Amino acid sequence: MSRIHRTAVVAVGATIADDVEIGPDCGVGPEVTIEAGTTLHAHVVVDGHTRIGAGCQILPFASLGQPPQYAGFKLRPSGLAIGRNNVIREYVTMNSGTDSEGAPTSVGSNG
Repeated sequence: MSRIHRTAVVAVGATIADDVEIGPDCGVGPEVTIEAGTTLHAHVVVDGHTRIGAGCQILPFASLGQPPQYAGFKLRPSGLAIGRNNVIREYVTMNSGTDSEGAPTSVGSNG
């Protein structure tokens, strides 16, 4: 069973593996998928069409899957795909892609 802190907000529609841990004051959007063994530490925000692979550690104040930081972006919505066994450190921001075909921002595994 997932361990979700009582102050975390997980939207209806999010897909969370059984053993995922979600820490205090985290926010998880409705189109997010988080695979097995992943931990979101305190104050992490994950939104948009985002997939986080198994075994990742997301440290405090990371912001993942928000719209691109490009004011002119008006193309097809994309997303963010993060591979397995990554450590995403404090205050990291990873936004959705700006590809005209809708391809997501992609992060490999074991990083």
